[in-house]
Amino acid sequence: MTRRLLTLAALVLFPHAASLAQSAPATTPANTLTAAEKKAGWTLLFDGTSLAAWRGYQQTDLPPEWKAVDGTMTKVKTTNDIVTRQQYGDFELMLDWKLALRGNAGIFYRATEKETKVYWSAPEYQLAEDSLTPDSRNPMTSVAAVYGFYPSKRGVVRRAGEWNSTRIVAKGPHVEHWLNGELIAQYELWSPEWLRTLRGDPTDPTKKPLKFAAYADFGMAKKGFIAIQGDHDGELSMRNIKIRELK
Repeated sequence: MTRRLLTLAALVLFPHAASLAQSAPATTPANTLTAAEKKAGWTLLFDGTSLAAWRGYQQTDLPPEWKAVDGTMTKVKTTNDIVTRQQYGDFELMLDWKLALRGNAGIFYRATEKETKVYWSAPEYQLAEDSLTPDSRNPMTSVAAVYGFYPSKRGVVRRAGEWNSTRIVAKGPHVEHWLNGELIAQYELWSPEWLRTLRGDPTDPTKKPLKFAAYADFGMAKKGFIAIQGDHDGELSMRNIKIRELK
């Protein structure tokens, strides 16, 4: 049967197909907000070209290794961590990211600049590709885990070089880590369980303090910076970075 006859047959069987195809909404361009998102209070932390929303950790300017490349916020080698210029308390953060093979990074929230490294002050949403990265061998430190506190799970992250979608929700003590549409971990900051995990349990010798316990203010801030780790190996690219404050 010729292509013309196949097309006619399709129109007879599915007379509304052409009109449906014509009325299908176009995909929202990367690094933009829809009218509904703007109304809901979302703002962009990266518009595809400007990195003005970010600066280096304990710096006034952005480290030069962080660049806008083809609509992505990218670093290709080890450099300083970066933080948002604005601080956030209760928020919802969404972004897409991809890492090269053996790549490793992280997103920190409610971070402060009291310590020499951002990871001594704030919880971390781990970013990693899930094959050869040493941290990925342990569910407690693999992609989307609450690093060191609550585990991730296998089979959700995509391969190195492919885009993943992350969502972090922080409302008071309640925090959620999402990856590619799946809820990976949720927990209550400052709860007795969280504190026992951080500081260890004196009644259980198998539950040792985490390395973060040496820093008295770790995870205690109710408002702080969003931070992206840059001091690990591997090319990291991000896009569609948007946030809204929760009331």
